[in-house]
Amino acid sequence: MSKPKQVKSALISVYYKDNLEPIIKKLHAQNVTLYSTGGTLSFIQKLNIPVTAVESVTNYPEIFGGRVKTLHPTIFGGILNRRDNPTDILEKEQHHIGDIDLVIVDLYPFEETVAAGASEEDTIEKIDIGGISLIRAAAKNFNDVLIVSSRNDYAELLALLESKKGMTDLSDRKSFAAKAFATSSHYDTAIFNYFNRTEKLTQFKQSIQSGQILRYGENPHQQGIFYGDLNALFTKLNGKELSYNNLLDVDAAVALIAEFKNADPTFAILKHNNACGIATRKTLLQAWNDALAGDPVSAFGGILICNKEVDAETAKEVTKLFCEVIIAPSYNAQALETLKSKPNRIILTQNEVEFHHRSFRTLLNGVIEQDKDLKTETEKDLQTVTTKAPTSAEIKDLLFANKLVKHTKSNTIVLAKNGALLASGTGQTSRVDALRQAIAKAQSFNFDLKGAVMASDAFFPFPDCVEIAHKAGITAVIQPGGSIKDKESVAYCDNNGVSMVFTGNRHFKH
Repeated sequence: MSKPKQVKSALISVYYKDNLEPIIKKLHAQNVTLYSTGGTLSFIQKLNIPVTAVESVTNYPEIFGGRVKTLHPTIFGGILNRRDNPTDILEKEQHHIGDIDLVIVDLYPFEETVAAGASEEDTIEKIDIGGISLIRAAAKNFNDVLIVSSRNDYAELLALLESKKGMTDLSDRKSFAAKAFATSSHYDTAIFNYFNRTEKLTQFKQSIQSGQILRYGENPHQQGIFYGDLNALFTKLNGKELSYNNLLDVDAAVALIAEFKNADPTFAILKHNNACGIATRKTLLQAWNDALAGDPVSAFGGILICNKEVDAETAKEVTKLFCEVIIAPSYNAQALETLKSKPNRIILTQNEVEFHHRSFRTLLNGVIEQDKDLKTETEKDLQTVTTKAPTSAEIKDLLFANKLVKHTKSNTIVLAKNGALLASGTGQTSRVDALRQAIAKAQSFNFDLKGAVMASDAFFPFPDCVEIAHKAGITAVIQPGGSIKDKESVAYCDNNGVSMVFTGNRHFKH
């Protein structure tokens, strides 16, 4: 078993100097010999702390505009030699190679450079070569060497140096090595994905550096972890931590409300990833009341989301309902105070972030990936296929319903009227069942379907759906079209005064 190691020498070469000074001073106080390069060398010198330039050790200057600094056998030999291996000890003496016990290296900001929209030339220059090599070398030899590969670990390093007086245990070094390999693999994944934007290799590589352990997964007997940065997307103002199921609903809610970003005040209520109520109105309070009316039973314990600031009057009504989460762009002071009356209610403000345009999920023994469904139809996309054209009011409702059907589990039918969801049939094995479910639900809440519209996520294989819808009072239909029996559905509509439009786009959601 490896014994504790005393840090006697350290190589420090970092891009970010934040919080580095206390570490430099602590190493100096512990009589550690310091080696460095470039800007880090100058940084240490300005602290009036002795430091040796790497060039003095290698007897070779930095070349190619700094592309080659530390790539030398003297440096890598000092890191990789096995302190207890007789052959390594002999070769180290023959080649006058000194040990390097601690390596503090970070990497050029490649991802930040890509995100800033830099040119390809500037981006390529931010692909780190020496740094990644040093990290891997030191991590590989964790039996003897401590590697610190991120400024996020500086506090832990400083605490370690202080508590153990410059000594490190094998468990310390192995823990830092694991972090180092996480750093290097994430970095390489980012570079691959940058190149693969144009090369389109059929290889799946994703890396997320932050994770949050959840109370449990979908059910209490399942473990759950969220990988990502929720703090970038939301500011939490109140409540407990989001659960696995909360996150699924929040994801669905955020995707749905994005369809109404520039619309009049819109409020949506979601349960199990589907909207059970949503309405667009002139005021947020009206939108809330009409969204709740869509299904006041399912709304209990739901996820609430809106596209405008929550005012005091709306908050007063909202707080009458038990809900898990509420999300809004902002809240006025009085509204926030009212909503906080329930200590466990999760209150979030949604920040502006850019979402990925690809989605993936595990399946069988692999992963499937696809473009996200970012197609939102407008009036220009509608092809009237019946003799009777929809009215302007019906077109508005058809487009509203079509947005909802895109975000509802298939097979689905959505019934809407006057900018509000009346009912939906969700996750059914047949389209007819979805329609019947929607009609029955609307009728159970005493909604008048006369003059309502119907949206379908996929084409009608038979004319039965338009017939059932018409008999229930539906006057306009929106669907993708594309069935070999489209003519039969069109004929029924023509014979019964129903207008129908095709979009040409299916919106399955499984």
